[in-house]
Amino acid sequence: MDMIEGFWAQVVAVWSTGIFGVGLGEVLLAVVAFFVFLFARRLFSRFIIRAIKAVTKRTASGLDDEILAAIEEPLRFVFVVIGIYAAGQVAPFPDVINHFLDRVVRSLIAFTIFWTLYRCVEPLSFLLDKLTGLFGTDGLRDSLRGFFAKLGKFIIACLGVVAVLEEWDFNVAAVLGGLGLVGMAVAFGAQNLISNLFSGIAIFLDNMFEKGDWIRTPDVEGTVEDIGFRTTKIRRFDKALVTIPNAMLGGAAVVNFSRMSNRRIYWVIGLQYSSTEGQLKAVVGAINDYVRASDDFETDPAKATTLINVDSFNDSSIDIMFYCFTKTTDWGKWMIIKEELAYRIKAIVEDNGAAFAFPSSSLYVEKLPFGRPEPYPGAAPEPAAPTSN
Repeated sequence: MDMIEGFWAQVVAVWSTGIFGVGLGEVLLAVVAFFVFLFARRLFSRFIIRAIKAVTKRTASGLDDEILAAIEEPLRFVFVVIGIYAAGQVAPFPDVINHFLDRVVRSLIAFTIFWTLYRCVEPLSFLLDKLTGLFGTDGLRDSLRGFFAKLGKFIIACLGVVAVLEEWDFNVAAVLGGLGLVGMAVAFGAQNLISNLFSGIAIFLDNMFEKGDWIRTPDVEGTVEDIGFRTTKIRRFDKALVTIPNAMLGGAAVVNFSRMSNRRIYWVIGLQYSSTEGQLKAVVGAINDYVRASDDFETDPAKATTLINVDSFNDSSIDIMFYCFTKTTDWGKWMIIKEELAYRIKAIVEDNGAAFAFPSSSLYVEKLPFGRPEPYPGAAPEPAAPTSN
């Protein structure tokens, strides 16, 4: 009996001093308190968040839905932080453990605050519309909004890291001051980053292109998908994605096809040398009449140049230069207009009795070294050579 009582006394002693001098009962109570808040977190998500979502869906604006989606995860994480704090308050841990838990809780609070701000940047980026409204097109405003949103996220993330580090007595100011000792090395290593950053700002300020524009550089041609701090992403027409540093774009010749006011058609139409002067004039005049009567072509001299003239005598053809601009810049519509124009020019040439030329050459033989060739079967006999008296 004494042995059992002694063993039970040992069990009670272990139960009382359990972990870090805290009884196992208090530890289990702390764990229960933590899981209570986890359960409350689940109830909060299932009932409160769903109820708020039902209300926001009935509103005309989508802003409240976006903000709720942004803060939903941080709100759910708050219950985890409260659970850790409650667990530390329930169990009488030693001062060292309590001090550590206090730092953990403060760090998580700082993390939650800056995480919430970080996620709210995107839905609240509409506040930049007044600033970006100073720029012309919707595409450029969207690009600028995305640029400033990324900048805001970067700043918030840096401030959040500093706030968490300071909770652990990490002297951020001293570290930043110490960077002066290696400033030259940092500057040398970051020169490409700084160059790309300023080139990206120059792209926005100069309005070189914007998201969705069709551009061509010395290295790539395609559609701009994103303009970032350091790089610009261009989707080629074969659907491959090309990432180019902004410094390369800032110093290169960039052709922006999306900024075309009109789209050009430049053809050389070759007619046979057998075409008469009247046929040439008739063909040129009919093509001119068709172009100037059509609403698809820009024939205002103040806006575009239209030239349809006999241009030159080529090796195998008399060339007519066709040079004009369409009103549309859309590639698909432009191709349809070109197709209809080709059909019309072919009809005009045929209606006027002319014909298109093709590369050809004539061979003149004055004398064959082995006499006359044998006649082709069925061919008419050649006339006899004249004889001299």
